[in-house]
Amino acid sequence: MSEKLYALLFRLYPSQFRHAYREEAIQLFRDRSREERGLLPALRLWADLLADLIVSLPREYRYTRTPVGASSPQSLEGVPSFYLLEDGSPRLGAFLFGGVLSLAVVTTVLTLINQPGGKQTRRISDAPTSMRSSSSRSATAQKAQVPNQESVAHRAGPPPVQQPKPQNPAGESGQRTTRLDAGERRRLVDRAIANLKQYYFDRDVAQKTADAMLVHEKAGDDNEPIEGRAFADLLTAQMRDASGDRHLIIEYSQNLLPEGPPAQTVDSLERLHKAMLQQNCMVRKLQILPHNIGYLKLDFFPNTSLCGPTVRTAMASLNHADAIIFDLRDNSGGFPDMVSLIASYLFDHPEYMYSPRGAPTKDSWTRSPVPENGLADKPVYVLTSATTWSGAEQFSYDLKMLKRATLVGETTRGGAHAGALHRIDDHFGMGIPEEEPINPFGNTDWEGVGVEPDVKVKAANALETSVKLAEAKLQKK
Repeated sequence: MSEKLYALLFRLYPSQFRHAYREEAIQLFRDRSREERGLLPALRLWADLLADLIVSLPREYRYTRTPVGASSPQSLEGVPSFYLLEDGSPRLGAFLFGGVLSLAVVTTVLTLINQPGGKQTRRISDAPTSMRSSSSRSATAQKAQVPNQESVAHRAGPPPVQQPKPQNPAGESGQRTTRLDAGERRRLVDRAIANLKQYYFDRDVAQKTADAMLVHEKAGDDNEPIEGRAFADLLTAQMRDASGDRHLIIEYSQNLLPEGPPAQTVDSLERLHKAMLQQNCMVRKLQILPHNIGYLKLDFFPNTSLCGPTVRTAMASLNHADAIIFDLRDNSGGFPDMVSLIASYLFDHPEYMYSPRGAPTKDSWTRSPVPENGLADKPVYVLTSATTWSGAEQFSYDLKMLKRATLVGETTRGGAHAGALHRIDDHFGMGIPEEEPINPFGNTDWEGVGVEPDVKVKAANALETSVKLAEAKLQKK
């Protein structure tokens, strides 16, 4: 209801402004509505909207004027041109109508907030934004393993060769702006249920979740004609409520999802290898600080097949340090085998490194002890921030649970994507855990909540704080 009122208010703006910014403005309103629940946050939201309306409405009518003549003069390429615009002023009727409508909106919102049991809160998903924030990145295959990383190519080198996109009736942009009708919503629910029953690792939980989704559908909970992202959030919330598994997710992308994984060619692999080596395999800084404290800033956990020698050399250069600091504040994730490789230097015997992305493999254990390694008994500090993500969170979480490191900084971002992503159609995909992970530290991990540091400070102060902690510990020794 609130969204419809805001859309009605937005009609006060000039038509040219509405056509250009309506979808973005409504999406911003929808995002803030999800975060600002309750009476006071809702009042603050509407106060901001009305204040913005009062300030911006005259300005937009002042600057949105019709050019003189039917067409604008042509200019030479690269040469600036100027157009004479008609003078005009906002209509008095627009201000009067806006004021009356604003009062009506505030009254209606207060009434709706005070009514218990509204349907709006049920539609809002408790899904974390970590996986939704990059829908174009996350859906890459009909059944593509979701890696413990952001793509190296996106950060460090040329992108992989893309498959040609299928024809899209919505237009060349590949964007879908229409709302879902009843048939489309029913088809998406049926496909989600079929995927659950076929792929989810626990058949009993899959059946229970499928039954719950059918109950929601029969009760009319899916009937409102909402746009794609909101419907994906709704189905995600239903699946998680029924299963208790926060790794289940329905993804929506305005852009077309590819039919299959990008083709890996010899040339693309060579470019990736060259790019990683040019960036020193994401080893951003390596030095010995005062008091013989080793410092390694790593912004990604690259594949050991590409960067194993580089990282081993980096760790060897820290071998005689009396303490070591891993700076993961800008680390975007990476490969589990590199997480285990670096952790190998911190133990004198093999340790299990838990990952939420499936059953254990040989790479789930450290390669400890590392020959001629002197770091297995040295104090370890890991710097984190609110953007520390995925594989970097695995490294932080496991070392914290094993009581092998002190985490300093901010709570991490909270991305523990698990399982495989199955393509439903051109715009929807579904993440499903297909193998049961084994967490020896408990049933919960960092999905949606992040990894809590042992010492909470602002990320900008984490290095200074960890150095002081290391110095104090070394002085005691």
